[in-house]
Amino acid sequence: MSALFDALREITSLEVGTRDLIDIALVATLFYLLLTAVKGTRAVSMLWGIFILTAAYVAAQFFDLITLTAVLREMLFYLPFVIIILFQQEIRRILAAIGRTPLLRWTAALSPRQVLINDIVLACETLVARRYGALIVIERDEGLRTFVETGITIDARLSYDLLVNIFTPGTPLHDGAAVVQGNRLVAAGCFLPLSARADLSTTYGSRHRAALGIAEETDAVAVVVSEERGALSVAEGGRLHADLDRRGLRDLLLELLLLGRSGRRA
Repeated sequence: MSALFDALREITSLEVGTRDLIDIALVATLFYLLLTAVKGTRAVSMLWGIFILTAAYVAAQFFDLITLTAVLREMLFYLPFVIIILFQQEIRRILAAIGRTPLLRWTAALSPRQVLINDIVLACETLVARRYGALIVIERDEGLRTFVETGITIDARLSYDLLVNIFTPGTPLHDGAAVVQGNRLVAAGCFLPLSARADLSTTYGSRHRAALGIAEETDAVAVVVSEERGALSVAEGGRLHADLDRRGLRDLLLELLLLGRSGRRA
């Protein structure tokens, strides 16, 4: 116990300078980004497992449990290799999520975002001309994995041709929603929660209610093409921007997706 008190006394006697504060802040930021990236994935359970094994190893050393200490030491030594093998997809997802942080997004993702918006606007204009209905949900900061899992995985780079083909009547996926993450269309035929708002006009059908539903529950942006009226609408932050023309749609998407305006309604 005296050694423990000596260590605590040594720590408390250390002088903390500006460099140390910056170091601590950077480490805290790194852990925050890591926890944000793994939230809602299987990696959370793995982190808890590592924490429990580490705590057990420290406790075994403290109580001088030689055999248990040796076993846990071997387990902790090989654990990183097991994690890399079993969680390759999660690790790639974590690295991709870190790369989509606002700080990096502004320095590296402006041009692809503009291409994405142009493809969506052009596809919507074609769908309006053909009177084909469509519902396109664009993910922002809040993940849409729960809704993606209700549809059919596509995971392809979003393009004008892909969107028009998906929402052409007679194709298997044209009735559901298409979900966009980054510059990729990850799934189509997805089911979304319907808004229960009583003040919504009866002229709006299930696509508009689904767009409002996802916009009420998340910060996603939902673009609706009405096959009955041939009109464009955007739902965001619990609001519905109706009867947009091509320029209005493009300007609104630029404001929401490129300039990063928050659409959550208080």
